Amino acid sequence: MADLFNTTTLAPIPDSGNEAHDILMYVYQALQAKGYDPITQLVGYIISGDPTYITSYNQARSLICRLERDEILEELVRFYVTAQSRM
Repeated sequence: MADLFNTTTLAPIPDSGNEAHDILMYVYQALQAKGYDPITQLVGYIISGDPTYITSYNQARSLICRLERDEILEELVRFYVTAQSRM
C-alpha cells in the first residue's frame, strides 16, 4: 500500500539557461532510469506527438509536454551542428 503520510519530493532540473536542453536531458535520464532506450522513445515522441512514449517517472512526461516538438528539433539540430563544428 502506498505511504499516504510522506510527501513525495522531486529533484529540481539543473538550470543551464536553455530550457529545451535542460528538459531533454532530464527526460533522457528518466527514460534511462526506467530501462527504456531514450533515443528510441524520444524519436517516437517527436514523430508521433504521442506523450505515452515518455515515462511519467519523475514528471518527465509533463515536462516534455511544456515544449513544442519543433523546439525539441531546433535544440537537437543546434546541438548536432555545434558538436560538428568543434571537430
